[in-house]
Amino acid sequence: MFSFTRRLLGALWLALGIAGPAAAQNTAASADGLIKVRSAYAMDETIARIKKDIADKGILFFQAVDQSKLAAAAGIQVRPSTLLEFGNPPLGAQFLTSNPYSGLDWPVRVLVLQDEAGVVWAAYTDFAWIAQRHGIGDRQQQFATASGVVESITSTIKAR
Repeated sequence: MFSFTRRLLGALWLALGIAGPAAAQNTAASADGLIKVRSAYAMDETIARIKKDIADKGILFFQAVDQSKLAAAAGIQVRPSTLLEFGNPPLGAQFLTSNPYSGLDWPVRVLVLQDEAGVVWAAYTDFAWIAQRHGIGDRQQQFATASGVVESITSTIKAR
C-alpha cells in the first residue's frame, strides 16, 4: 500500500511542479502514467541486467522487441529502443478478473531506450495509473505487489 500511495503522491508532486523523492532518485513519475528510471549503464548492459533480474526472480519472460531494429528494416532510423515483456500470470490474471480490458496493460512492459543525449532510460506504466485507467479498486494489494516487483527489477540499473 505504501508504494501505491507513494506513486499517487509522486504524480501529484509532478503535476504541481514540486520535486519529490522520485526526482532525487533519477526516477520520474508523470501524470500520463509513465515511470522513468535513469540507467547507470549502456543499452545492452541495461537490458541484460533487467532480464537477469527477471529470471532470478522466477518471473516469466515473454519477449524483447528491438524497436530500432524493426524501424531500420522499414528504412526508418530511430534511437536504440527495446521493449521487454514479462509477467507473473497468477498475479496478472487477477487484474483481468476485475476488468478484462486491463489486458491492454498486461503483461508488464518495460521500455529501454536511449535519449538524444545518449542517456539510457527504463520506462514503464505506473500501476496506480493502470488501476485508475481501468477503474480497478478491488486489487490494491496486487497492484502494490506488482509495483514493488517492477521497482525492484528497475533498481538493478538505477543511476545513483
